[in-house]
Amino acid sequence: MQAILRETLVEKAKALLADGTVDRVIGWKAGEFAYGLTPAVFHSAEEVESGLVWNDFCGANFSKYLLKKTKKSENKVLVFLKPCDTYSFNQLLTEHRFDRARVYVVGVPCSGMADMRVIRDRCGEGVTGADTDGESMVIHTLYDGDKTLPLSDCLADRCRCCKSKKHVVYDELLGEDGEVLDSTRFDEVERLEAMTPDERFAFWQNELSRCIRCNACRDVCPACTCEKCVFGNPASGVENKAISDSFEEKMFHVIRAFHVAGRCTDCGECSRVCPQHIPLHLLNRKFIRDIDRFYGDYQAGAEVGSRAPLVNYTTEDIEPCDAVAKGGD
Repeated sequence: MQAILRETLVEKAKALLADGTVDRVIGWKAGEFAYGLTPAVFHSAEEVESGLVWNDFCGANFSKYLLKKTKKSENKVLVFLKPCDTYSFNQLLTEHRFDRARVYVVGVPCSGMADMRVIRDRCGEGVTGADTDGESMVIHTLYDGDKTLPLSDCLADRCRCCKSKKHVVYDELLGEDGEVLDSTRFDEVERLEAMTPDERFAFWQNELSRCIRCNACRDVCPACTCEKCVFGNPASGVENKAISDSFEEKMFHVIRAFHVAGRCTDCGECSRVCPQHIPLHLLNRKFIRDIDRFYGDYQAGAEVGSRAPLVNYTTEDIEPCDAVAKGGD
C-alpha cells in the first residue's frame, strides 16, 4: 500500500490549479479494469476530483510526456513523479528536450508498483481486479473467487530490485524522501553472463522471437526522443512493423539498446509495456553493467548536465581490444 493517499495528490493538484501555478495536470486515470491505469491530462479541479487515480498500479513514467505537453501552453504543467521517474526527467533535461521552467514537479514516494503479469502467473487468467489490504493484495478472479497474495510477491521486477527511493528532482515533495538503495538489479544480468555463448544466444532468440514490432518499447522509452527514428525511415529497410526475417527480429532491439546506452536510466518502461512480455530491460542493464565496469559507476539522470562515459573521452578510457577481452566469448 502506498504511504501517500490519493486524496493528498488530489488536493495538491486542485490547489496548484486554483492558484494558477499550473494549468494542466499529468496523472493516472482508470482504464477498463481497476488495474489497467493509463496516463491522462486533467485541466480542471473537477476532472482531477473525479478522474485522478493513485494506487499500487500507477507504474507509468510520465517524463517523456513532457516533450509534447510543455509545448501546448505558456503556463506550467504539473507532473507527479515517483523516485525512479525523476532520473528519466533529469536525463531529458540534460539532453535539452523540454523547458524546465514550464514544469512543476511534485514528488510522490513509492512503495513499489504491482505487475499484473506477475499476478496472473500466480492466479491464472480471469483476473478482474485487485485491492491492497495492508501488506497483502486481494486478487478477484472470475473462476476461483478471491485469492490473497503477499504484496511483495506482486511487485514488478524493477520494484523488487529498486535502485532508489530518492527523488533526484522536485519542486515539492509529498511525504518523506528515501535513499539510494543497494540494489540487486544486476543479479539477473550476471546469471545471463554465466551462460555459454550458445545458451545466451538461445535465450535471446527465444525471447525476441515473440516480438511483433509494435514499437511500444520505443514509443514509451524516455531515451528514445529522436524526431525521426531510423526505424521509421523507408530507406532503412527495417521500417516495417512486421518482422520480415530473424535478422531484423534481433537487430531491432540490439540497435535500440546501443542507441540508448549510457542514457538509459533503467526505468523499466520498455518491459512494462511490451505486450509479448519480453524482458527488454535486461539488454539495457547489460549495457549499464558494462559501462560501470569499464568506466566506473555511472547512473544516467542522477544529475542534470552529467556527461555519460560514452561521450566523455579521457586518456584513461578502456581500449576497445581490452573491452572485447573482458567481455569474454
